Amino acid sequence: MPEQSPFDLPEGDPFGPHTLPYGVFSTAGAPALRRLGVRYGRYVLDLSALPEPLRPAHAELLAAPTLNPLLAAGRPVWTEVRAAVRAALTDPAHRSAVSPLLHPLDDVTLHLPFDVADYVDFYASEHHATNVGKIFRPDGAALPPNWKHLPIGYHGRAGTVVVSGTPVVRPNGQRKAPADAAPTFGPSGRLDIEAEVGFVVGTPSTLHEPVALESFREHVFGVCLVNDWSARDIQAWEYVPLGPFLGKSFATSVSAWITPLDAFDDARTVPPARDFPLLPYLDDATAEPGGIDLRIEVRIKDETVSRPPFASMYWTAAQQLAHMTVNGASLRTGDLYASGTVSGPEPDQRGCLLELTEGKGPFLQDGDEVTLTAWAPGPDGARIGLGEVTGRILPAPAMPPAP
Repeated sequence: MPEQSPFDLPEGDPFGPHTLPYGVFSTAGAPALRRLGVRYGRYVLDLSALPEPLRPAHAELLAAPTLNPLLAAGRPVWTEVRAAVRAALTDPAHRSAVSPLLHPLDDVTLHLPFDVADYVDFYASEHHATNVGKIFRPDGAALPPNWKHLPIGYHGRAGTVVVSGTPVVRPNGQRKAPADAAPTFGPSGRLDIEAEVGFVVGTPSTLHEPVALESFREHVFGVCLVNDWSARDIQAWEYVPLGPFLGKSFATSVSAWITPLDAFDDARTVPPARDFPLLPYLDDATAEPGGIDLRIEVRIKDETVSRPPFASMYWTAAQQLAHMTVNGASLRTGDLYASGTVSGPEPDQRGCLLELTEGKGPFLQDGDEVTLTAWAPGPDGARIGLGEVTGRILPAPAMPPAP
């Protein structure tokens, strides 16, 4: 039986010509050389090696070892490069030139695709916030009074954003159960996942100039999956009054592929109805639909435990960007901001173990491997895939003995 051509994609392949996500890879023959690539089916197209007739006008951006120069180039260049890559992969006249540049996905090593400038995590799912509020405040209001007036978020740690496949080491820290007289120190016993969707900023903004809702497409380059791991016991003891810190900053995993925002045009959807009038800078009643119909799947040890729907998110990515900059904070190329845990209204749509087990556990054990995948509807019945996020839990490091 003849070997299938890289250009003959299986029916329904989510990484076809309508997806074309960007990443950074290296090969066994040149492990130190990092190159930009685009995923096509089960192959990676080496963008740095495109021959002269197929190169976009800004080919120097594709010779960089990270996506950052392309991110900074802005929307007109993003559109031009995407069109050139699609033509190279889909025009039969180019197959002889492109075929040698396609590397089997199983033969390459994938790296963090961009240098992360800043990281912000939001809390944008009403279902998640309500479920967690009921667990932590069973006798009080599930949602804080500000929740439906602004997208709640916090600044995370960019230096511990890691690419899919990087092991996650169980963190040590202080824990204190309500009945304990004093805190103890040791490995987190309530290590959790958070299934999220991330947005990667390309074009920066000017300090003191807020980014308006309608400028979302001018600044956001693409979308990725995120698992923002959480040590619930460490977080519960430390987060009052200033919020997440060591319980969140030990690792945030992102997919190796960044799917351009334009790939989701057919998946745009209207967000849930708002219960209160929004202030003008957040009011998207006349804006393009801000939701995205992404269907996420969460697997632990190869068993599907949840299918969170991103379309149910109360706050959109455009609103999050507008709120993040309304005080004059500037955007930088490579900024990453994430949606917060994605959860739907049904019990099997909850995006973290805290919700899935109603706070009782069990939580993640050493050796557990967690994988997030997702897809969205595309044109003509196509599926738009997002690169998976996988992480395996390793034991906490031993602490040195006290002097």
